[in-house]
Amino acid sequence: MLKMKKITETFDMRVFTDTGDYFGDVDEAIITHTRIFGWKVRASKNSFLNKVLGSAKGVIVPHQLVKSIGDIMIISKSAVPSYTGEDADE
Repeated sequence: MLKMKKITETFDMRVFTDTGDYFGDVDEAIITHTRIFGWKVRASKNSFLNKVLGSAKGVIVPHQLVKSIGDIMIISKSAVPSYTGEDADE
């Protein structure tokens, strides 16, 4: 059975990838006309996103990459920016 959630219930919700990595927290929903376009996810302390982005505050995850919303939000691993662990200044 489909359960409905208010958008305000998703603010500050923890976001995880489908592989179980903590990604960040929901900051806001981006709505166009009558549909959700995407989710602004902020890089929280100790999140994978914080390690990857460095000084940036967050990313926008397209709604198509959201797999499930309940007590937490689960997104596809393809939403995760690639991270090599090296500086790519070349």
